[in-house]
Amino acid sequence: MPGTLYLIPNILGPADVSQENPLAQCIPEHVQAVTAGLRYFVAENAKTTRAYLKLIAIKHPLTVSLQEILIRELNVNTDAATLPELLEPLQAGQDAGLISEAGVPAVADPGANLVRLAHSHGIPVKPLVGPSSILLAVMASGLNGQSFAFNGYLPTDAAQRSKRLKALEERSRAERQTQLFIETPYRNGALLEAIVATCNANTLVCIATDLSLATESIRTQTAGKWKADLAARTAPDFHKKPTVFLLLAA
Repeated sequence: MPGTLYLIPNILGPADVSQENPLAQCIPEHVQAVTAGLRYFVAENAKTTRAYLKLIAIKHPLTVSLQEILIRELNVNTDAATLPELLEPLQAGQDAGLISEAGVPAVADPGANLVRLAHSHGIPVKPLVGPSSILLAVMASGLNGQSFAFNGYLPTDAAQRSKRLKALEERSRAERQTQLFIETPYRNGALLEAIVATCNANTLVCIATDLSLATESIRTQTAGKWKADLAARTAPDFHKKPTVFLLLAA
């Protein structure tokens, strides 16, 4: 019998072994216990995964030493031809954990490719409960939670980005659908400037930053109000901080 591929949620900020609070607030005890019992992980980043496992070990001692745990990386640079090798321990009967850099794996994450391959080989896939920045942002925005779409990153070219924002705003208006997107954290400011320059002043825009962390900031208001806040320099500080942007056209 093959092993089970557990989809293990991660915290949304950096792991700090001196502070357990982010883990206790976001990761259920059952998920921590399952994670502590695994010896093989496929992770977006091996270094941060080891830090996460150290955090879990504070309350749930690992079944083996951290040095005995095998962590193999799967990220945007991974050659698709190597994915079958990552499943070999599972095909031999060993359970494994898939961990993203932050939040839940396989959602806006290259781990989805491994999950699809696992299904094709008859390997059981078990998703575990944990924080999703996308769902947390929708919940807290006050925008339409009945219909929403995550669009990933927008183009970095200014003209193409504005064109994409216009298209998303038009789709939101036509379908009454909340549109979500993200940006590389150091370009958050440029994206907000593009939003207020491109979108209708009455379009609702939510900016959700550092979700689930002590520095969390969530604000929903019109694009016109965001434009005024930028001019008055009263917009929240989200430079270099993970942020989800949401819009809903009036």
